[in-house]
Amino acid sequence: MSLAVYIFEKSSIHWLFRWWHVVFGVTWIGLLYYFNFVQAPSFPTMEAPHRNGAIDKLVPRALWYFRWAAVATAGTGIVMLGMYASDFYKGNAGISIYSGSILGLVMLANVWLIIWPNQQKVIANARGLLAGQPADPAVGAAGRKALLASRTNAVFSIPMLMFMTGTQHFFAGADPVSPSIVYWIVFLAIAGALEASALGYIGGTEGPITKQIDGHPKGVGHIGGAFAVILLVVFLIL
Repeated sequence: MSLAVYIFEKSSIHWLFRWWHVVFGVTWIGLLYYFNFVQAPSFPTMEAPHRNGAIDKLVPRALWYFRWAAVATAGTGIVMLGMYASDFYKGNAGISIYSGSILGLVMLANVWLIIWPNQQKVIANARGLLAGQPADPAVGAAGRKALLASRTNAVFSIPMLMFMTGTQHFFAGADPVSPSIVYWIVFLAIAGALEASALGYIGGTEGPITKQIDGHPKGVGHIGGAFAVILLVVFLIL
């Protein structure tokens, strides 16, 4: 064990980064759930001027905290990953933290590459309408892309949080195992299929998973919960 790793694990530095990681993560995931379970179902019920006003004043501020909390969560997590001893990654805890980290990084990419660029178009359209300009014909497609990426992140958040909280409290206490190539194949296959299908790349924009998470927020819980249970069962078996 290197001196830097020893100091990191035995001092308050480790605790500080873990604390910040949790604070930023709560902010990120809390706003993710707000967007999916509060804002998305509420906006369609509002009159157009009120909705556009909310998009103009409320959404940009919420998205600022949302996207930078995602960066801060990933950043503090990466620092902690780089400072753990190599033995940490050879057993259950390592498999768990890697699984959660992969999902978290996919979610981060969705935030910055899909949700934020498309939400900028939605915000610009709302401001244009408030100023008396015509509606942007492309805003409907942009809003849908942002919504589906956000719903996909909500799906991924369920197994991601299972792994992140379970690293020390559950998986580390299970019978020691070595990383299984079969587990990683199952993990990456399901995660990749969910990402591609929910974003419309498998089965088009009307694919079964797309319709499930787009139709009602409860679909997020159904799919995310099933994904988490499958990974948990495969983990325990393999």
